[in-house]
Amino acid sequence: MTVLRTDPLLDTNPTLAIVYIVIVGIALLVGTCGNVLILRIFTVMGGINRSGKEFMMNLAIADLCVTAFADPLCIVGVVKGEYFFTDNIWMCELVAGMCATACSCAFLSLTLLSLSRYIYLCHKQLYYRLFGRVSCIVMCVGCWLMAFFYEVPKFFGWKSMPKAYRCTHQSLPVQVLCSFAGERDWGRGPENINNTLSVIQVIDTGVKCVTSKMSNEKLFSIQTGKITHFTEVDYVLFGLLLVISAGIGLFFAIKDRKHNNTKTFLMAGGEMSPFPVALSLLASFMSAITILGTPAEMYNYTTMYYWIGLSYLFVAFGAAHVFMPIFYQLRVRSAYEYLEHRFSRGVRTAGSMTFCVQMLLYMALVLYAPSLALNSVTGFTLWGSVISVGIVCTLYTTIGGMKAVLFTDSFQVGMMFAGLLAILIQGNIELGGFHEAWKKAEESGRVYFDDFSPDPKVRHSVWSLVIGGTFTWVAIYGVNQAQVQRYCTCPSLRKAQIAIWLNFPGLCLILYLCCLIGMVVYAFYSTCDPFSFNLVKTSDQLLPLFVMDVLGHLKGFPGLFVACLFSGALSTISSGLSALAAVVLEDVIKAYMFKDLSENAATNTSKGLAFVFGIICLGLTYVASLLGGVLQAALSLFGMIGGPLLGLFILGMMFPWANKWGAYTGLLLGLVFMFWIGVGAQIYPPHNPKSAINITGCNWNLTTPAPTPTPISSFNASTTAAAISSTTALLNPTTPTVVEETNVFQDLYALSYMWYSATAVLFVVVVGLIVSFLTGPQDPKELDPRLICPLFDILFPYLPEKIRKPLRFGVRHGEVKDKTKKGEGGVYADVNIDILNQEIQVDSNGKTKEIQVNGRKSMANQSIPNGTPNGGFVGDETEMVSRL
Repeated sequence: MTVLRTDPLLDTNPTLAIVYIVIVGIALLVGTCGNVLILRIFTVMGGINRSGKEFMMNLAIADLCVTAFADPLCIVGVVKGEYFFTDNIWMCELVAGMCATACSCAFLSLTLLSLSRYIYLCHKQLYYRLFGRVSCIVMCVGCWLMAFFYEVPKFFGWKSMPKAYRCTHQSLPVQVLCSFAGERDWGRGPENINNTLSVIQVIDTGVKCVTSKMSNEKLFSIQTGKITHFTEVDYVLFGLLLVISAGIGLFFAIKDRKHNNTKTFLMAGGEMSPFPVALSLLASFMSAITILGTPAEMYNYTTMYYWIGLSYLFVAFGAAHVFMPIFYQLRVRSAYEYLEHRFSRGVRTAGSMTFCVQMLLYMALVLYAPSLALNSVTGFTLWGSVISVGIVCTLYTTIGGMKAVLFTDSFQVGMMFAGLLAILIQGNIELGGFHEAWKKAEESGRVYFDDFSPDPKVRHSVWSLVIGGTFTWVAIYGVNQAQVQRYCTCPSLRKAQIAIWLNFPGLCLILYLCCLIGMVVYAFYSTCDPFSFNLVKTSDQLLPLFVMDVLGHLKGFPGLFVACLFSGALSTISSGLSALAAVVLEDVIKAYMFKDLSENAATNTSKGLAFVFGIICLGLTYVASLLGGVLQAALSLFGMIGGPLLGLFILGMMFPWANKWGAYTGLLLGLVFMFWIGVGAQIYPPHNPKSAINITGCNWNLTTPAPTPTPISSFNASTTAAAISSTTALLNPTTPTVVEETNVFQDLYALSYMWYSATAVLFVVVVGLIVSFLTGPQDPKELDPRLICPLFDILFPYLPEKIRKPLRFGVRHGEVKDKTKKGEGGVYADVNIDILNQEIQVDSNGKTKEIQVNGRKSMANQSIPNGTPNGGFVGDETEMVSRL
């Protein structure tokens, strides 16, 4: 790379340079100090509680990003005659984009602030409806997203940007940092390695960077047969991730040492705000499996997997408005406490043990996936990385508790987004823009969205991804202890629901970033498949290879990628360890062994359980290494084990006639049935041909002798060095040639793994109801209505009461049951309330003193049913009811 610089302003015009330094320095000082003061006033001091303060804080944060970061670089660029990142075009683009994003966000925040002031002065009622605290926070987040997407076209290198966009973009003051004139030649893919020189000019400063892209600058793994490895900077970044994660755990261990109780350790004191909970929900199951598996799915198959994003909408609704209200009313620490209230203690124990098996296997798989990636791109010992990461995660979860998990998850989500964006941006720069990636994917037949086949054997169809995906992810977000535990860290049901809905766009963003990366990966290797020459042996190693090809020359960025992977792994494992500790403590130790365990002993037991489960997870990682592709293995696991568990909860919540015998039988036979299908699919794998690949661009004679290619299982091809150099080498992959064995259950084994959860739910519900009716069904009138979900009331709240009442199937929703202390008999008093939205105050004798629903108060004098934790559900603190 050659860099041409102009004469420093300090040499050519010292007076002007001094004046410039003074003016910009004053702006830097005033802007930085002023914005810090604003943030301090509104946060630390707490003296001002002004409506719309969120917009002012957002404006201050955006301004602070520019004044504290861009202004010093401006001084360096103008005075010294060279930009800070002139020798790194990628950093030049990134820094300018970040600063421009902050500027755009500041303008948008100022616009919202002005609009809110206008509405406040002219329409006060409308103001209070539109600009609540939560809506203001959502608008601020929207400002950053809009500002980011405004910068996206530049990062993707689209050459057909409208003139209006270019003019607006170049007029931003921050472009003094790194604004490019003229058309840029971004192409640096394997087939464009002999590109001509591209001249990049920085306006306003006169600094010119001339970047040479000659063929001797950089060669890729598919041209040399060699993979770039980590540098010292990459190892430092990876180490920092572990140190920061452990530091957060240590901080909360010290901070909360005086509050040594299980509520603080397992539930974060029940006082968390929605935003960190939403980030933690996002991090818990959007792990390294998603980051590695989704791009591999795009490379090997088609774009049908995009459809699963639609299922997230139904998942968020189901979790927030169907399952969460029931758990929250009971104020459970373990989701499986519900099963005891609904069925029996034995069913609760069976559900808990099933969950423990599921989470231990899943955590082992999550820990193995990034360790495999680290091994493939750096040569670092696979089991060394497994042990080091596993121990760090176990330690900070054990000593820091749920607060440490939540805040570490928030940090790790940021690392995940940073890593994914770096890969996507640089990948598009290498290809010449995302339109090139899309074009190559279309030419290969990978862009395919319209498979509406109802055949359940089709691996990915719209129905399997949307309907099957909904059941798969509801098993995670609806009833999984790791997620339910996070919901219950919020102080109210409303805030827990906000956290779930805030999590929804994050889910979609990570999914589609991974899908886009997968298309870029295919486009990059579209003329030379790395599997054909043993550069990678499994699909999960494909993305690490791509990262080392396109980011390997940028010190630190491969380390950022691995930090991104391990951030996903650490968040998932820490969530699982905390959930396992809560389940075993509440459902086994307190239920069967030590019913009167003291708070201090319970807390220490929880920490010991988290540590023990961390060690078990390390041991099970070897089993995970035998499961094949991580994405399908993980989703299959949730289908085979999570599906029957979801079926058990649906049986209890939706069908009031189910009894404990139906629950026992349904869960047991459901697990047997799903494992039969899953194991059978491994022995008799279904025929799922992969998309075509190409090796016409693999000319090994350019650099080194061709290695002896080894065919892999996905390809029915025999290649040699001579065949590699041939002009036509398009391979149509097929499954391995095997002698077909006759099996009467072949169609059952061919069931798409995306249907596993839905099939399990249907099987458990049908079997459970049959057994319940054979052994004597439960009388719906005798059930505590809080244990049954009023589904039709939720879906059709505006139907007349006379239509909705029969759809409750005898369950007395809207009525509070008065039981004596002995549990004999019971009288129902109709107080006309919706059980999901009620707020009850209970006195020391268990008597309700007042009930408020949607602002209307009703007097009642009933007792809360026996067995109800914490005297019933207590709603949002902003709607507290005054005592009698």
